[in-house]
Amino acid sequence: MKIDEKNIKTLPVSFYTRKDVVQISQELLGKYFYSHINGEWTGGIIVETEAYHGANDKACHAYPNKRTKRTETLYQEGGIAYVYLCYGIHSMLNIVTNEKEVADAILIRAIEPTTGIEIIKRRRKMTTVKPQLTAGPGCLTKALAITCEHDRFSLAGSTFYLTDHCLESQTSSIEYKSQQIIASPRVGIDYAEEHALLPWRFRIKNNRWTSKAK
Repeated sequence: MKIDEKNIKTLPVSFYTRKDVVQISQELLGKYFYSHINGEWTGGIIVETEAYHGANDKACHAYPNKRTKRTETLYQEGGIAYVYLCYGIHSMLNIVTNEKEVADAILIRAIEPTTGIEIIKRRRKMTTVKPQLTAGPGCLTKALAITCEHDRFSLAGSTFYLTDHCLESQTSSIEYKSQQIIASPRVGIDYAEEHALLPWRFRIKNNRWTSKAK
């Protein structure tokens, strides 16, 4: 697929630097995320997210104001990627939000692929188009060739693009209403005590590309 990068309109920094990470997490549903890596374009519609509220959230890597080489990315101004390794195996793609020094972020858990599907199948070593291609945070990073080397990369071009439009069809993103979104507790954070029950995992209802319910 040939794409003119100069004509891609990505989301403005002001979209990410707002204070309400939970609201932004829901508003990301329906947006288009793309990677352009090794000359190959892949991406699709964001269909599942999880919000993490910095130093106030026991499930967040930055709690309570924890600063390490890894978490420093979270303290940057919103609009960049925070990519870390989970269990030493899976790269996890997060979007940093809020102003500098406030460590909010949103985990991208699943996308519905629209671009570069044959490339995605090859990367995932799969022969058919099915949800396992990109449903789940570890699956989608493999599909989009995202690794920890992409930590702190901008979402405004060159490698990552987060937009309101499909790059191929120019279809506009969908703004989902609250009744079209499933809110439930986040996955794999039992250690977060009372914060483990916060309904900050968001999925588009009846979308087969979301990861399995927990």
